[in-house]
Amino acid sequence: MPEQDPTSTRWCFADQLGPHFLDGPAADGRDGGDVVLVEALSVFRRRAFHRKKAHLVLSALRHRAAELGERARYVRAGTYTEGLAAAGVSPADPVSVCDPTTWGARRLVRRLAAGDVGPGAGSVRVLAPRGFASGHADFARWVDGRGRRRLLQDDWYRGQRRRLGLLVEGDGAPFGGQWSFDEDNREPPPRAAATLVGSDAPLTERLEEPWWPEEDDVDAEVRDELDRMAREEGVTFLGEDGPRRFAVTHDEARQALRHFLEHRLDAFGPYEDAMLAGDRWMAHSLLSAPLNLGLLDPVRVARDAAGRLRHGARLASVEGFVRQLVGWRDYVWHLYWQQGEDYRTRNALQARRGLPEWFADLDAAGEVRAACLSDVLGSVREEGWAHHIPRLMVLGNWALQHRYDPQAVTDWFHRAFVDGYDWVMVPNVVGMSLHGDGGVMATKPYAAGGAYVDRMSDYCGRCPYDPKVRVGENACPFTAGYWAFVDANRDRMATNPRTSRAVSGLDRLKDKDELLEQERRRGRSAP
Repeated sequence: MPEQDPTSTRWCFADQLGPHFLDGPAADGRDGGDVVLVEALSVFRRRAFHRKKAHLVLSALRHRAAELGERARYVRAGTYTEGLAAAGVSPADPVSVCDPTTWGARRLVRRLAAGDVGPGAGSVRVLAPRGFASGHADFARWVDGRGRRRLLQDDWYRGQRRRLGLLVEGDGAPFGGQWSFDEDNREPPPRAAATLVGSDAPLTERLEEPWWPEEDDVDAEVRDELDRMAREEGVTFLGEDGPRRFAVTHDEARQALRHFLEHRLDAFGPYEDAMLAGDRWMAHSLLSAPLNLGLLDPVRVARDAAGRLRHGARLASVEGFVRQLVGWRDYVWHLYWQQGEDYRTRNALQARRGLPEWFADLDAAGEVRAACLSDVLGSVREEGWAHHIPRLMVLGNWALQHRYDPQAVTDWFHRAFVDGYDWVMVPNVVGMSLHGDGGVMATKPYAAGGAYVDRMSDYCGRCPYDPKVRVGENACPFTAGYWAFVDANRDRMATNPRTSRAVSGLDRLKDKDELLEQERRRGRSAP
């Protein structure tokens, strides 16, 4: 049970917008204590965020204010400190706030609580963080119990399942006899299918389109404001505008969840790693953005998913979804804090290259010919979203192979994705994608040639490059880039039992010198 404070005014950040961030019987109604919401448009003037991300955050904030009615003290200000002052916060009219999700915001609320800045000591009370399936103390106990052993996500996940009573028998054993059904959830897309929806997906007859929200006057107001900022103030955004695709209220998020569980969950499991050029959404839930806005309680979502077993849901799909919710998501959240604020600066592979313009601007000029990279950048450009495999094995893989600076790539992911937040992207990009942490999250770099994309997608059949060719005009840039990456990191990889064979394989290539010269000439150009 989280620490409660039902009597004071609550200050909520823009990722704390669900009812579980308020206390008392009126947590989601128009009766109860005031709620301070600060809209700081200045963040969009400092950094170029995706247009759809800016829209989503502002729409969610304004919808929350509308839900709360007169309870909402909605303030537009340049900074949070200015916003609190404008909202009338003082030692005589204090607020409580759930601990925020970034290092910078945590420093701010502690300085406000101490009276070092803002309206004075006693104006702000900091509560424990919410919005996750576990607390910092839970993770600390688990880490202490590990001793010198690695902090493996799978071990953490098993403990979470036991602690929460999710998919476990009465004796604590896993329901169905195993903890993970990951091996059952790595299917390539159905052969000859252009999409998982409809007649092209013979194995998923029940699969329907994702749930889509209907825009309203608040969305129109937000769109007009962002247009004005771009037109009159010269504010720049990444990507394109377009229909809002993700929930911005608790009610919308619950609708999206119900639709996913009833109509899409079964297909999610087997095809969660698959990619199709004609189906960027596949069978994914599209709940990462509303979860990261704080609209849904992840434990309740996980219990709802587990409850679908009573309706005949496929166990492997339920388990895979629950693992993402209470296993991987919380693991990433806790590593962000446990590894320290300097985690973002780690660069074990000494990758120093800046992002080329074609990558940074989401291939806005259409320069990229490689089918997988072109399509994924297009998905991010148009929607601010791609699922986890395009992120890791296309975008992250390319950045890893070409030695892009981890801090620059992390910042780019944060700004370009609608569900991107600091706590999400630092571990996932620095640790998982770019191996900048030297092995905290993964025992080897997630580098792969074109064979992986060929196996898990339909991209290669429509691409001018051949995943089996590494040198020449039709050489796959991912296949060639993989071997160039091995060469650049051969000393480190030769001493790792999981990658030493790759170094031996590189040295057996008869065209190694030609390949390396080809990749040197490619440089920063679009493939």
